[in-house]
Amino acid sequence: MSLLRSVIARRLGWMLVPLSLFAATAAWASPKEDLKALSVKFLALRSYHVSMENSDKRMPKMDMDFVAPNRYRMRMPMGTQYVIGDTMYMSIDGRTMRVPMPKGTVSQWREADRCFREIDKMQVEALGVETLNGKPAKKYRMTQNTGKTPTSSILWVAADGYPAKIQTTGGHGGTTMTIHYSRFNDPAIRIEPPK
Repeated sequence: MSLLRSVIARRLGWMLVPLSLFAATAAWASPKEDLKALSVKFLALRSYHVSMENSDKRMPKMDMDFVAPNRYRMRMPMGTQYVIGDTMYMSIDGRTMRVPMPKGTVSQWREADRCFREIDKMQVEALGVETLNGKPAKKYRMTQNTGKTPTSSILWVAADGYPAKIQTTGGHGGTTMTIHYSRFNDPAIRIEPPK
């Protein structure tokens, strides 16, 4: 019986070596590899909610809901806009206008996920762990020097592996945009064109 236990223990030991090496490799992933993995996970989401505000107080605060693959609802003080595919619906003062957009327009202004589509173009630095909303979050700095105006972003990643908050400084006017993320894959988020 003890011989059988010894043989089983040796075989299990050899099976655990590759698993422990895999775990060690995952722990040694670079900050850029961490954010590439986050990017794949985030861009596969079926839905999420964001709230955005700009350091330039002339820019209105905005809440946005997203439902894959191409539905958005943006709530601003001036009214609500819906984007479904390449059509925008603007609701202002109780009236709704339907505005067709050129193909590809949406992908150019998807600010809430733009940085997750451009990780390869960025320098990424791990900044340790910080408490955000009472919970620990990994913190990263992402810098992009391509284009006319360099941008720098600080990203907080929650324990579930999704982004919790991002602050981006640079771009036009050197303002800071702060985006808070929530309600990942929430089936209650539905976006239909306004009636």
